[in-house]
Amino acid sequence: MKTRIVVVTGGASGIGRSVAEAFLGEGDRVVVADVDVRAAHDVAREIGAEHVELDISDPASVDSAVSLVADRFGPVDVLVNNAGLAGGGGLLTDLDVDVFDRCVRVNFRGTFLMTRAIGAHMVAAGTRGAIVNVSSIGGRQPTPGLGHYEATKAAVDALTRSAALELAPHGIRVNAVAPGPVLTPMTAGFAADAAARAAWESRIPLGRIAEVGDVVPAVVFLAGAAHITGVSLAVDGGQLLT
Repeated sequence: MKTRIVVVTGGASGIGRSVAEAFLGEGDRVVVADVDVRAAHDVAREIGAEHVELDISDPASVDSAVSLVADRFGPVDVLVNNAGLAGGGGLLTDLDVDVFDRCVRVNFRGTFLMTRAIGAHMVAAGTRGAIVNVSSIGGRQPTPGLGHYEATKAAVDALTRSAALELAPHGIRVNAVAPGPVLTPMTAGFAADAAARAAWESRIPLGRIAEVGDVVPAVVFLAGAAHITGVSLAVDGGQLLT
């Protein structure tokens, strides 16, 4: 089986780190790409991966990182667009515009820039590769106070479908994984509030908030599912059913 070159954005922590470890377990060569280059370096050394500094919201950083990865390791086979943030919370009528802009810049603009760069790279290299975006069920099921974040994830789902259609003639598949809430460093504050956590878990038919390990298999699956493209796969314990 071919050793794939896999780039995982936001790979230094949370879902990204676990995704990187899972692809390594598949025998792939993994590049941990993160804006925190020290964390990327340390995680890569610990798990046996490569690393690169990358600010997904900056076109120059994106182009530089993609060129560096291609020159050092060869054509990219799989991109996992995992990096993202909530940036804060609040009702739309009260939300700080800077919070909104930062969320859009990372979650939507960043996913677009990476898809554009890696998609063009795969086309030029003749790689029949895969892109997996990390979205959220929030793009389909709103929660008060998270409208800015959920709007970016709805945009990621739309971008996933458009990219899947445009890149299909080149044999490149584009899909998304859409988790519900996941226990990661980003959600640690929320998870520590027993009342808030219980209230959210009451919305989930399977009765618990996802752990990182619940999300990772879906990412790996979509990266290798040769006849699936343009889907956003919910990993939410059934929350969208309620």
